[in-house]
Amino acid sequence: MQQQPIKEYTAKDIQVLEGLEAVRFRPGMYIGSTDQRGLHHLIYEIVDNAVDEAMAGFCTRVEISMDQTGLITVSDDGRGIPVDTHPATGRSALETVMTTLHAGGKFGGDAYKVSGGLHGVGASAVNGLSEYLKVESRRDGWLYYQEYEQGRPLAELARGERTKLHGTTVYFRPDPAIFPVIEYDFETLAAHFKEVAYLNKALEIRFISQWHEAQRKGDIERSYYFDGGITNLVSNVNKSRGVLQKAPFYFQKTVDSTFVETAIQYNDSFTETVFSFANCINTHDGGTHLTGFRSALTRVINDYARRQGFIKEDQPNLVGEDVREGLVAVVSVKLANPQFEGQTKTKLGNAEVRSIVESVLTEGLSRYLEEHPTEGKRTVEKCLTSQRAREAARKARDLVIRKNALDSSSLPGKLADCAERNPARSELYIVEGESAGGSAKMGRDRRFQAILPLKGKILNVERVLQQPDKILGHEEIRSVIAALGAGEGEEFSVGKIRYHKIIIMTDADVDGSHIRTLILTFFYRRMLSLIENGYLYIAQPPLYRVQVGKDIQYTYNEEDKEALLRRLNGRRNVQVQRYKGLGEMNADQLWETTMNPETRQMLQVRIEDAVEVDNVFTALMSEAVAPRKSFIQAYARSVKNLDV
Repeated sequence: MQQQPIKEYTAKDIQVLEGLEAVRFRPGMYIGSTDQRGLHHLIYEIVDNAVDEAMAGFCTRVEISMDQTGLITVSDDGRGIPVDTHPATGRSALETVMTTLHAGGKFGGDAYKVSGGLHGVGASAVNGLSEYLKVESRRDGWLYYQEYEQGRPLAELARGERTKLHGTTVYFRPDPAIFPVIEYDFETLAAHFKEVAYLNKALEIRFISQWHEAQRKGDIERSYYFDGGITNLVSNVNKSRGVLQKAPFYFQKTVDSTFVETAIQYNDSFTETVFSFANCINTHDGGTHLTGFRSALTRVINDYARRQGFIKEDQPNLVGEDVREGLVAVVSVKLANPQFEGQTKTKLGNAEVRSIVESVLTEGLSRYLEEHPTEGKRTVEKCLTSQRAREAARKARDLVIRKNALDSSSLPGKLADCAERNPARSELYIVEGESAGGSAKMGRDRRFQAILPLKGKILNVERVLQQPDKILGHEEIRSVIAALGAGEGEEFSVGKIRYHKIIIMTDADVDGSHIRTLILTFFYRRMLSLIENGYLYIAQPPLYRVQVGKDIQYTYNEEDKEALLRRLNGRRNVQVQRYKGLGEMNADQLWETTMNPETRQMLQVRIEDAVEVDNVFTALMSEAVAPRKSFIQAYARSVKNLDV
């Protein structure tokens, strides 16, 4: 049947959003989301402006603070935002920057040679999404200031008292009309500021949050200053590992106005940890600078190994994965006109940067290897060991594949699959124990929920990364690999995965925590992109069942239980049951509390601080005892709900 037009379409139907109305109407286009990540993004945008001053050579200190009311302050000792009249707008340059999209000192001109804010929407977007914002600019011997509400100026730019100081201070409070839940993660923010300090040698960053005073019991301040810059970052990653060079290799050079710096150090582990940055922005998805780095690294080590006779004429060259095993490296570029993929800036696209990085690393690393023959020999021997291990791994994997252990068409018998075939609408629960697995199979929604029960504790893959035959020979791990259908290790392909929600569901006791940690270790070391794509979750089964008559309520922690009991004070026959295992719940209870998408609670596994995550897995799960002992001693007083 043909649809009848509802009304005619004329010019009056075209809506024009003035000023910053577009930002408030579609905030996700400018900051990604209106959840906690969006709130953090507001802070990062203002900090980026201060860092731009540092990269231009005019700022040595940045201070970020949050008071108990949620007012955020970012202050720097740079040049201060210009206050003279802008020729195009007829308003002050400060007001133009704060109220006009795509306005700033980063589009042509000589104010900034490089900057992190590509699109010029940072400060104005923060202004538009704040219920209140005030800017202070100290320059030319005076303090200037202007206040805004929801992006609209409350008055003209005003001049205050005389001052000998210089720099910019921005105070803002995010608008609760835009952000339904206003909450900040202290550790995530601190990790970001630490990363920025690594990338800007000798820039001091201080962060203090009164907002987190009660939550963190006074542990609310961090200060970062690294005179070695990215070499300090590499050394920090390797602090718990045996290293092949006493100090990281470091080299920097400017080619055609593009500044390149890189730091490299090998360790005795079997994992690769490489960070890439462009204009102080963490390019999680890499880009041309990372491609150039990897290409040069492989070629230089091969050339050196052949010149020194480590690789004979009849022997094959090392490949990329051979030279990257045990590698910790940082490649950072700063360029005038970066081309990123959208405002999130996770991948660098400038084609010319690849050849620039290749030439710089080739020059620096070739010279280093020639001048440090002992370190050069250790590096090549490490790479040759990796080459032999890779070949052994290939043979072991081929053997397993021939036995159909990893054939995606051969699903494990214990898997209760779902009817849905679209991965985006499918879930896989990895459940501890056959008993809980049975309850989960009966309680699930068979249309989109699959269940894979695991028996006992799986293998700690951290200790056998160089022994793929042991990993693939472990029955429970093979079941997980086969159920997901996307391979593992170097051959893992996240695009082939059969479920876009993989949910770890274990008991709320010590054994359950251990099993969950072992599963997380496997996914982190062998299927990292699964985590990076946001597919991994942790189920949150209730800890207590509280019943009064026919009324049943569930609580998920000790505090919620005590609060519920206080509300029930005076009621008779209050029964409290503490669940120690998933198997204590029947199918209906498991569905109602832990599996029903309408009522369940889950934690999404995300990597906020890659350096810290890698350090923790290495310290806790490797064979080395000393790092694990140090970790336990450092965090012993922070332990909650100890189950002994």
